[in-house]
Amino acid sequence: MDQSRNRITLLTRAGCGACVPAREVLDQVCQEFDLELTCIDVDEAAADNPDLRAEYGDRLPVVLLDGKEHSYWEVDEDRLRGDLAAS
Repeated sequence: MDQSRNRITLLTRAGCGACVPAREVLDQVCQEFDLELTCIDVDEAAADNPDLRAEYGDRLPVVLLDGKEHSYWEVDEDRLRGDLAAS
C-alpha cells in the first residue's frame, strides 16, 4: 500500500444508531478520495485490544484519520474533506 495515502478507520459497535449514518458519510468521502474505509467493532476487537474499547467505547462512532482521532459522535465532514484535500 502506498504510504502517502490516507487511512480512514471507523470505530463502531453493533446496535450503534449513530454509526450507520457515519458509515454512509465515510463511504461517500472515501469514494470521492479513492480511499478504503476500515471499520472496526470495538467490542469484537476487545478480545485482542481491550484498550481500544476502553479509549473510544463511550464516544462511538469515532473516525480515525491515519490512526489519530479525527471526530466522534458524528463525522466532521467539512473538516475531513479539508484535511484529505490538504494532504
